[in-house]
Amino acid sequence: MPSAHRKLYAALLLLGLLLAIAFPLSADDPAALFPLSDVKPGMKGVVYTIYSGDQIDKLDLVVIGVIQNALGPKQDIILVQLLGDKAEHSGVVAGMSGSPVYFDGKLAGALSLKLGIFTKEAIGGVTPIANMIDIEKSNPAGALAKSAAARVDVPDQMARQVGAGAGQFLVPIETPVISAGLYPETIAQFSKQFSAWGVSLAAGGSEPASPEDSQLQPGDMVGMQLVRGDLSLAPGCTVTRVDAGRVYACGHPVLSLGSIAIPMARGHVITTLNSAMASTKIMSTGATIGTFTQDRLTAIMGQLGDGPPMIPVDVTLTTPTAEKKFHFEVIENPTLTPTLVAVTTFNGVVGSPAYGEGSTLELQGEIDVKDHSPVKMTDLFAPTDQPLPNGIFVAADVQTIFARIYSNPYEIPHINAVHIHVISQPERREATIDGAWLDKVEARPGDTVVAKVQLRPYRGPVTVQEIPITIPAQAARGQLQLVISDASFVNRNTDAAAATSQGQLPGLEQLISLINLSKQNDRLYATLLQPTPTLTVEDKIMPNAPASEINVLDQRQNPTGARLTYQSTAGEWSVPMHEVISGERTLTITVK
Repeated sequence: MPSAHRKLYAALLLLGLLLAIAFPLSADDPAALFPLSDVKPGMKGVVYTIYSGDQIDKLDLVVIGVIQNALGPKQDIILVQLLGDKAEHSGVVAGMSGSPVYFDGKLAGALSLKLGIFTKEAIGGVTPIANMIDIEKSNPAGALAKSAAARVDVPDQMARQVGAGAGQFLVPIETPVISAGLYPETIAQFSKQFSAWGVSLAAGGSEPASPEDSQLQPGDMVGMQLVRGDLSLAPGCTVTRVDAGRVYACGHPVLSLGSIAIPMARGHVITTLNSAMASTKIMSTGATIGTFTQDRLTAIMGQLGDGPPMIPVDVTLTTPTAEKKFHFEVIENPTLTPTLVAVTTFNGVVGSPAYGEGSTLELQGEIDVKDHSPVKMTDLFAPTDQPLPNGIFVAADVQTIFARIYSNPYEIPHINAVHIHVISQPERREATIDGAWLDKVEARPGDTVVAKVQLRPYRGPVTVQEIPITIPAQAARGQLQLVISDASFVNRNTDAAAATSQGQLPGLEQLISLINLSKQNDRLYATLLQPTPTLTVEDKIMPNAPASEINVLDQRQNPTGARLTYQSTAGEWSVPMHEVISGERTLTITVK
């Protein structure tokens, strides 16, 4: 070989060795694993993470010791101290979860825990790689709150080595939720719910798809896409290992959901915000590059490729001067979807410049449930004197309806699409029931009695609304109660409400039917009650139940799907008011 060629060959070989040292593994060639049994105090190693852009940085570290059974039986943690100027300046950074740790070029685990807050030393805990690879064999994921509350006490002798002091403990490194398109009002209203999940909202962004997005290597960032579209929400952490398209990240749970199907997105670090309390990475998300399938005690795991389907959500806000449309996609998950749809609804409502507090909001929506009738969402919401934005009441109503669908005891529902239309009316439209009386207090079956209801509007003159009441022909002699009320009383106390009790209905379709029968806030209701038994069997309501039916029910030890109450609805009337009604009054009618 000529001398020039030998020199070129040697230079290329040296360059290859240097690159191998700088980045010891890639997506197609995972590094060998370093067994936990070989980890000793004082051992030197490195950790790879990103502080800015997509440039993976190498930090030195030293092993303090191994904490046995820290997270449970055979769930040990390697306690390490990060070294160097960056570690001293930033500490252990939110979003650093999953940063791969190596000894002698072999992968030992993922940085996943940090030592409290306001600590001068960059002390962290490392989840051993063997526990991450055996993720599907690990302990089942716990409740959402457990991931936020988990902590590992540091043995006194290890704490003294670094001057941390007694009583210190390790906690999971914060998982920032990369948010783009999220308004400050939305963050203020929903931050507590995200905190309860063990994650924190952080400003971020989104980036267009790139051919390099799926070319992951350890130290890169990934996001778990909860929402995408005009609003995006994605908890972000660091990749630990890529093996034949299988991705391991975080080194701890993100939401503790167990088996999942959530899109995996490429993450990018914009910058690292340094703080004496808690430094964090400011990130953005790129294209969908796969599916996360596990969210458990020691890691999250996924597969590169196509992402799973998501639920399309359309939100339209109409004001007297403009109309604004938003499109989102949210994951389908019984635990998270109700809140995520509420977030997108609220964000869409406050996202219009024409929206302002003091407006009355009308909700017109529909949830398309696979193989079932659509769920209707129709109601009116007036602003209150509470320090709450009016849009939160619309979002809460949507969230409640979703929760009822997902918590049903009959079947796992699948949502095809959600359509939400909110109409803003620029005044406070509400009235309180101030009093009620009858034109006569005695009547015969078939007679008509007029109920007169005094309503006090918000900053307006008192009005009187009449409701004609017809006494049923079959009404028995005695006293009947006439309840003049808002929608909430009727929804809580009518026979239909009793039928929604668990086990009372034959299936989800009947539950949807009863949800669609829910009363509306903008109507004034008159409910005539009589002291006779009502028999509810599944979704069938039988007022004035005959004694023979009741005897059959009494003889059954476990009358599944049946319920007996000793009051019946003899009649119900309502009047549209085009304003939110609140309050109730009870009147007595004597039937001769």
